[in-house]
Amino acid sequence: MTAPMLRPAVLDDMVHVQAIYAHHVRTGTGSFEIEPPDLAEMKRRFGEVIERKLPFLVCERDGCIAGYAYANFYRPRAAYRFTCEDSVYIDPVFQKLGIGQSLLSALIEGSAKSGFKQMVAVIGGSDNLGSIRLHERNGFERVGLLPNVGFKFDRWLDSVLMQRAL
Repeated sequence: MTAPMLRPAVLDDMVHVQAIYAHHVRTGTGSFEIEPPDLAEMKRRFGEVIERKLPFLVCERDGCIAGYAYANFYRPRAAYRFTCEDSVYIDPVFQKLGIGQSLLSALIEGSAKSGFKQMVAVIGGSDNLGSIRLHERNGFERVGLLPNVGFKFDRWLDSVLMQRAL
């Protein structure tokens, strides 16, 4: 295996980003979407992040996009303008290899350079221990729990709220 390489995402990466995200939507609780967005929607979302001059990163490993991460506004109202929310998704073939750690660390750094003061993680499912532990290792603290706010795979799901200063 080659060493992972992080870089800013480009529009052509959205084919791989969409495939990774579609897998997580179909099989996991990290996203509360029920149907995976199509490629056009993923390109639109990418464009929104880039237009806002926020970081959108991919990790390449062995010639493949192994994962991606991006920051976006936590909420659209002006008072939240210094708070962002992170998203990190890893191709299942490349999980547990430190790619999430690399992506989240770089995303934190890039978001701080963009002027953000706080980063929030809204984690789907309180049993999503991999994501919770990744965020804890990166200085996030659990600040809240919204019990039973999502319904997916015929069960009620919590949202875990985590936060860290940048």
